[in-house]
Amino acid sequence: MTKDRYELRRQDYSLSADQTELRAVYAKFFRTRSTIDIVRAAEPTGFDKNLWEQLCGTGATSMALPESVGGDGATLVDLTLVAEELGRTIAPVPWIDHVCAARLLARLGALGSDDADIVAGKTVVGLDARLDAVTGPRLIPSGAVADHILVRDGSDIVRLSFDTRPARTDNIGRLPMTWIDPEAADHRTVVASGAQALAEYDVALDEWRLLTAAALVGLVEETLTVAAEFARNRYTMGVPISTLQGISHPLANIAIVVQSGRNLARRAAWFLDNEPDVQPGLAPAAFVYLAEEAAKAATTAVHVQGGLGVSAESVSSAYLLRARGWPLAGGDPGASAARVAECFAAVQV
Repeated sequence: MTKDRYELRRQDYSLSADQTELRAVYAKFFRTRSTIDIVRAAEPTGFDKNLWEQLCGTGATSMALPESVGGDGATLVDLTLVAEELGRTIAPVPWIDHVCAARLLARLGALGSDDADIVAGKTVVGLDARLDAVTGPRLIPSGAVADHILVRDGSDIVRLSFDTRPARTDNIGRLPMTWIDPEAADHRTVVASGAQALAEYDVALDEWRLLTAAALVGLVEETLTVAAEFARNRYTMGVPISTLQGISHPLANIAIVVQSGRNLARRAAWFLDNEPDVQPGLAPAAFVYLAEEAAKAATTAVHVQGGLGVSAESVSSAYLLRARGWPLAGGDPGASAARVAECFAAVQV
């Protein structure tokens, strides 16, 4: 009976009226407050504090959490809409890391009334986004700006904090990334332990990959917009270069990536929310697909603009760096591909 009830929704990627409005609100927010000048100015740290505070003021952090902990109970599809608009302007804020970590704390029962600042985004939480659990120092995507960091340590989920934040490590994704050594943390609290806690951490990793994939969809669509606009206005032999097959066909391929990636991300979000055991490989599959195709698409957009595209001042070059760098924040992309294979193999069995 349940399967029949949801059968149409499994194939339907359309948005509700509320979701359409939500997307429009955040599209306007990021377009007006995360301009390319703001993005460039934030590159030395990978973080714009003023933009983060404004974003939190819209409820972007609380919307992701259940009402039982002071959140608004938004769905994962809702969150993909925000992530897509964040990616469209390559906004220098650790929203994806924070909401995935905060949702993990909520599922573990470790987000109480005294954690209101986490719900509101005043206290930033990050997490180790690698699929393969490691020991010793590891790169944390938002480690240079996070007040607390969640990591796996054996069978424990541990919350770390430092009296002095570690210095940012330079990276091509222009993220506030840094090396974190759990043993060197000034404060260390075991949040939860055991198989169920580790399973919840795996859910957080799936959500991180899903929202990163959605952000890459927005990033790719913006690179397409920039490249197409250039192609329409650049002439050769009296015609726009957009009429040439060598230009128009690659741009059409990018449009296909955008639509297919968007559909895959929304489908993955719906299943992860409603039937997480039915298609567990969709979220990492969306990530693997966009991690590969976003870099290709951004490279094509740069090539369309020729010498202008590869200049340091080019908007396209800024998008290309992030298209290549953001997926690497989750460690080896091959680990995500292996997870996809394992998930789908398990479903077949």
